[in-house]
Amino acid sequence: MQKHHYYHFLLISCFCFSTLALSWNQNKQFNEAKNYEGSSDLVDLQYHMGPVLASPMNLYIIWYGHWNPTQQAIIRDFLYSLSSSSSYPSVSNWWQTVRLYTDQTGSNITGNIVLSGEFYDSKYSHGGYLSRLAIQSVIKNAVTSYPRPLPLNPHNGLYLVLTSWDVQVQDFCRAVCGFHYFTFPNIVGVTVPYAWVGYSGTQCPGICAYPFAWPKNSGKPPPSTNGGNNIMHAPNGDVGVDGMISVIAHELAEVSSNPLVNAWYAGDDPTAPTEIADLCVGVYGSGGGGGYVGKVFRDSWGNGYNVNGVNGRRFLVQWVWNPLQRRCFGPNAVD
Repeated sequence: MQKHHYYHFLLISCFCFSTLALSWNQNKQFNEAKNYEGSSDLVDLQYHMGPVLASPMNLYIIWYGHWNPTQQAIIRDFLYSLSSSSSYPSVSNWWQTVRLYTDQTGSNITGNIVLSGEFYDSKYSHGGYLSRLAIQSVIKNAVTSYPRPLPLNPHNGLYLVLTSWDVQVQDFCRAVCGFHYFTFPNIVGVTVPYAWVGYSGTQCPGICAYPFAWPKNSGKPPPSTNGGNNIMHAPNGDVGVDGMISVIAHELAEVSSNPLVNAWYAGDDPTAPTEIADLCVGVYGSGGGGGYVGKVFRDSWGNGYNVNGVNGRRFLVQWVWNPLQRRCFGPNAVD
């Protein structure tokens, strides 16, 4: 089964929990739950002997639909930041936790991620609505289009399909914000890992771009900060793209650690695995959990972020499960 991210369910659950046990006062919440961050001895994350993406990674973007160049630049800078040095805490520091995962030979997930090609499917080759399976046909189109197809790279290629604001995708906003899987040879020609993430800024920002937008039907006001109800501002000025960044990070972490759905995951059902980012959905800083994002930075304009990137960029990226510390972790942790 392809990867599900039940953000709407998780958020609603978190809101219910927060009304019972937590105050929205950030300092009080942080002090009371300093080491929460999803830590638990009950998490049974196991290695199932499959491969991880240990070889230097060639990443290919497929821009499906109409994209603003400014939005594309933000996403590119995030991807460049995965393997580039920036001031601490950085995106590449965040990726170091992902790199702790190994395959059966002891090889770690790669730290060498290169944006190796881009394809612009601005004519909506498969229409304005895509089923999950149709994402693979979008990849097939990108690697076979004349005159400038993407390379079909079964050795160390990873394909990232990004759909624009006006594209509807099966289960998008209802049950998923993104997913990863691998292609079927009868569609694409070979088996390669891929991920899809949709732009949620117009369709469901309160679900897939949280905490930069608030769910319309939550029944609760936004978190109170300094006596007022303030939504955290997006660090790059685009709620949809800034929300996508964390989902892209989520999917890249999981497709790298579980590319064929037979490597790192928790649970007994490989068709619905709980992966290394699933364990930390909604946690962005120390003390995070129960609907509170955790201790993150805010600049003078109220923009929230927890990692730095290239070209002076800042991003808010969810944490992932650290297998050594057995808890959710990120480079902005204060303990």
